[in-house]
Amino acid sequence: MVIIMNQEKLGFFSVSFLLILGLAMGRFVVEKNNLKVTSPDSIKGIYECAIGNFGVPQYGGTLVGTVVYPKSNQKACKSYSDFDITFKSKAGRLPTFVLIDRGDCFFTLKAWIAQQAGAAAILVADNKAEPLITMDTPEEDKSDADYLQNITIPSALITKSLGDSLKSALSKGDMVNMKLDWTESVPHPDERVEYELWTNSNDQCGKKCDTQIEFLKNFKGAAQILEKGGHTQFTPHYITWYCPEAFTLSKQCKSQCINHGRYCAPDPEQDFTKGYDGKDVVVQNLRQACVYRVLNETGKPWVWWDYVTDFAIRCPMKDKKYTKECADEIIKSLDIDLKKVDKCIGDPDADVENPILKAEQESQVGKGSRGDVTILPTLVVNNRQYRGKLEKGAVLKAMCSGFQESTEPAICLTEDLNTNECLENNGGCWQDKASNITACRDTYRGRLCECPTVQGVKFAGDGYTHCKASGALHCGINNGGCWRETRGSYTYSACVDDHSSDCKCPLGFKGDGVKSCEDVNECKEKTGCQCPDCKCKNTWGSYECSCKNGLLYMREHDTCIGSSKVGTTKLSWSFLWVLIIGVGVAGLAGYAVYKYRIRSYMDAEIRGIMAQYMPLESQPTPSGPHMDI
Repeated sequence: MVIIMNQEKLGFFSVSFLLILGLAMGRFVVEKNNLKVTSPDSIKGIYECAIGNFGVPQYGGTLVGTVVYPKSNQKACKSYSDFDITFKSKAGRLPTFVLIDRGDCFFTLKAWIAQQAGAAAILVADNKAEPLITMDTPEEDKSDADYLQNITIPSALITKSLGDSLKSALSKGDMVNMKLDWTESVPHPDERVEYELWTNSNDQCGKKCDTQIEFLKNFKGAAQILEKGGHTQFTPHYITWYCPEAFTLSKQCKSQCINHGRYCAPDPEQDFTKGYDGKDVVVQNLRQACVYRVLNETGKPWVWWDYVTDFAIRCPMKDKKYTKECADEIIKSLDIDLKKVDKCIGDPDADVENPILKAEQESQVGKGSRGDVTILPTLVVNNRQYRGKLEKGAVLKAMCSGFQESTEPAICLTEDLNTNECLENNGGCWQDKASNITACRDTYRGRLCECPTVQGVKFAGDGYTHCKASGALHCGINNGGCWRETRGSYTYSACVDDHSSDCKCPLGFKGDGVKSCEDVNECKEKTGCQCPDCKCKNTWGSYECSCKNGLLYMREHDTCIGSSKVGTTKLSWSFLWVLIIGVGVAGLAGYAVYKYRIRSYMDAEIRGIMAQYMPLESQPTPSGPHMDI
């Protein structure tokens, strides 16, 4: 029995080796960010470094710090507290980046130990001259991975030559300052982010599977908000391998593959004698892919998140519910067309290609800058593979950095993800405190100084030193930035509500129209009420003019009208009224004559018609021939 078990395990490892070898021949892309050394001058410059696949890279942002190379524990495999070393920054000082040598322990352990000592980031110097590689998490059977999800600092692998240069500068007593820059690690071309999640329905692969399931549950809400709002386009993917033709009839391939060795997955327990097989995982992966396809056709792709999270909760392998029956119950409960899903899955035992899984295998091969997908799980944002821990906050940072600046959805500007730079000194932008209007616009990547549009009114300017309302209705916003004053029941404004944006003092005032408009004394300056009989009195914004000897003042002619003219005016009005009354009487008389003539005419016509059919008293009876009897 022991011999059989060993043979089966040997067969499993042989097939696994072939699958891994096939992947190794693919093109794996190392995701990088920039490192800018700002001092000393001897090594000042911009360098590339590889982003570690753990911790929280500051996607879309930067981090400035001072480099420290400890005198002891330079490989960071033991706690720094044992050496009485701390990297906690003192008030007013830059954060500490710890330079660590590669070797002797896992990359993740180095990061965890440095983080506990107060490091803000770690730089792992390679111990041999080679191209940059991706620092990944350890295999589950080689380390206790409980600390992995607690790593929150970013990490970067640097080349041996750069590491030696940093050590040399530090040994001379130079202060080494640098900036880690992730602003261009994710492309940000437009207002929509396209992302993929290469995942797996297997829940028995240890910590990585647990982390993946936890991520799906925690990220579901944010993912659905972004998808429903049209901010993102999400696509799930699943890795499968093919079984080499020479092994298609072997027990290993039959238990791990469907469709005659075309699509395979490793045995969940890595033991063919118990539990579920790799082919069970392939079928469930295919079912999840088909659920997404059916939902996408109906315009509700976000429901996929409900399905996969419900499946993880209700159909776990440990409860022996990792079955089609359990999956079908969830599909029905979410009102997904089960017939379409089954048709999409097809016959796993048939010796034919499955179009869905074939497309998935083709998608595994890298295109453009993405590279092959060889790590599970893998997140791809705007065709760049994400590096860092699979956690809601960390992933949202990467996704938010993929939006074109100023197009980010509200979820990217929350306090958990973003520091609002407009809160401090208004971001250095223009603002009108009186009307609470600012040109500072908070973005995920920082801030923009842009003159705003308020209540349909566009402000124009450079956004830094000045912004001014312009166009129609601009007087409704802080009076267009113009002078305005009220005294008693009178209000005057220098703002003209048209398409111009200039401030002009109204009639009766003079000044710049912005800060002040002063009343013009028309009496003193002799611009009004200047006729010989006029008496002038200045008022705010105007003047009053009266005439002597009871005369009437005509403002438009700046003159006084005498009594003779008044009598003439009264006579003219009397004549006009007599004329109007006369015309009215004549009209009524004409109408009466017209009505009388019409009635007489109608009476004559009626009598003429009746005379033709019956004798009237005034007419003689007609005579004719008669005979005597």
